[in-house]
Amino acid sequence: MKADKMHLILTVLFLVGLSWQMDAQVQNADVYEFPDLKQKKLLNYRYHINIPDIDGFETLKCDFHMHTDFSDGYVWPTMRVIEAWNDGLDAIAITDHIETKNRKNRDILEIDLNKSGEIALKKGNEIGILVIRGAEITRNKPLGHINALFVQDVTKMDVPDEIDAVSAAVEQGAYLVLNHPGWPNDTSTLYSVHKELIKQNKIRGVEVFNGSESYPVALDWCNEYKLAFFANSDLHYASANSYREKLERPMTLVFVKERTVEGIKEALFAGRTVAYFCNNLAGEEKYLKEIIQKSLSVKVIDIDKSIIEVWNNSDIPFEIRFGDYMYSIPIFANQVLRINLLSGTEVTFTNCMTGQNEYVKMKIW
Repeated sequence: MKADKMHLILTVLFLVGLSWQMDAQVQNADVYEFPDLKQKKLLNYRYHINIPDIDGFETLKCDFHMHTDFSDGYVWPTMRVIEAWNDGLDAIAITDHIETKNRKNRDILEIDLNKSGEIALKKGNEIGILVIRGAEITRNKPLGHINALFVQDVTKMDVPDEIDAVSAAVEQGAYLVLNHPGWPNDTSTLYSVHKELIKQNKIRGVEVFNGSESYPVALDWCNEYKLAFFANSDLHYASANSYREKLERPMTLVFVKERTVEGIKEALFAGRTVAYFCNNLAGEEKYLKEIIQKSLSVKVIDIDKSIIEVWNNSDIPFEIRFGDYMYSIPIFANQVLRINLLSGTEVTFTNCMTGQNEYVKMKIW
């Protein structure tokens, strides 16, 4: 018995030693490995984006519009998931075009319109990011392009009539978003077909920002028609080609009751979103005010002279204006803002938009 036990110990030690040798760095005249570079693989590092939760809800960072090799994108679905995780996102939607005809290797890829979503979902489950199955209905204006989120079978939407395609999505419980209303003719128009689909509770959201451009008039549509605010990347190439720094990538902030795909779906249908893009926030005033309140802390330095310091605990630098003064409230890791501000003064947050030329105004102390 003792001999067997000793043999087992020696075997374990041998295997550990062998494993160590296999992992050891090669450093000699023939091959010299740089261990720091070797360890920097795709899944090792992720941006931590600090945006506060609001009362009763968790804030998820999401991108609901992107493409892969299965339509006119240049990235495989698994890479879309990995780069989103690296960029600090919590959830994404794969929304390959249904009607795009210039698919590479189309004879292979056209077999199943659901395949890109299935591949992405598998990878998302592996690495811990929520993946929503979707598709983009791609027609000419006036209908334009519409994202259908939470679809079960994309092939049912691959039909000649555009309204039938919309109906096929809705019948699956899909959530519809009007995409980039100012593209491709640089004119943002809410056509009668959109108004009718909104009236029928089919279109429920609109992109106020897409890729690298915003649509100011769409902010007013959100208020008039009770549409949810969206900001999405519409990625076709690798995300690093478009967004090189932390927080450059646009996001739709979703306030969820639970961190699941169903939790996101419930939040979207309830309209609990805020669009984030280029250090701007756009959404309903109640959500923007709560993000501001959760982000900022005020310390009174001299109450008689109304001297305060403002600390920003989020990663979003806020821009404020009061009277003739304009300041940026940087993130706490960089600086703290010290200003003279009378108690009860209303401050305008010029990068927190509730509509076209409409901004959040509130007292900060």
